[in-house]
Amino acid sequence: MRAPRFGPEVASQHRRVDVDEWNDVYVVGDIHGCSEPFDRLLTDLGVTDDDLVVIVGDLVRKGPDSAAVVDRVRGADNLRSVRGNNEEKLLRGEKELPELSDDDLDWIASLPVAVSWAGEGARPGALVVHGGVDPRRPLADHSVDDLQNARSLVPGGSYGDRPYWWEEYAGPHRVFFGHTVLARPVVREYAVGLDTGCVYGGELTAYDWRRDTLHSVSPDASAEERTDRKILDPPFRADGSEPAAAPVPGESD
Repeated sequence: MRAPRFGPEVASQHRRVDVDEWNDVYVVGDIHGCSEPFDRLLTDLGVTDDDLVVIVGDLVRKGPDSAAVVDRVRGADNLRSVRGNNEEKLLRGEKELPELSDDDLDWIASLPVAVSWAGEGARPGALVVHGGVDPRRPLADHSVDDLQNARSLVPGGSYGDRPYWWEEYAGPHRVFFGHTVLARPVVREYAVGLDTGCVYGGELTAYDWRRDTLHSVSPDASAEERTDRKILDPPFRADGSEPAAAPVPGESD
């Protein structure tokens, strides 16, 4: 499968990886400064230098040790992350983390907004972004903000405003995303949601791309409180059925 085709703003911040260079490939949900669960997750998975781990963004903020998470990811060639909306808030000066150095912020600014790789066998190609995509528009029409903040398809919508983008998206790439806090992962043919609310006392979840399995660890305690109305609990159809969807225009191979 061809690489995703983005417009100029995103294209320069998209990284293509060759998964043939790695033994195992994992995608990990939002860490939010929860360094201990992250280290434990990597240990439980048995991640070695020959395995690739891609994080869906929001490495930082809200949790107890953002600096440790940044150090861990910065210091390992096999750990990669896209830039989430919480990283963007730091870069825009809307939020501050005094424990991060100027070098840390420069590194955060260098993170891509999208990471992708080709499919294997029956698996479609993968696209990792923080928020998601809008199935009503081709990827070439997406901005950085779109990819970092996608959730509801209702104008101005957020939690509780359906449909969510993944309910209507039908490929061609399988999109791995975070940003929207879930009681348990969303696993669909063309969308996998992995923010299971570790910082709110939920779990930190990884998806094993080659085995099509999930693995999660729980934190020792909640770092921040969150109301139930801002934690989605799939499936989103009352009967558990998958909604029909049309392919993204202009994105067929």
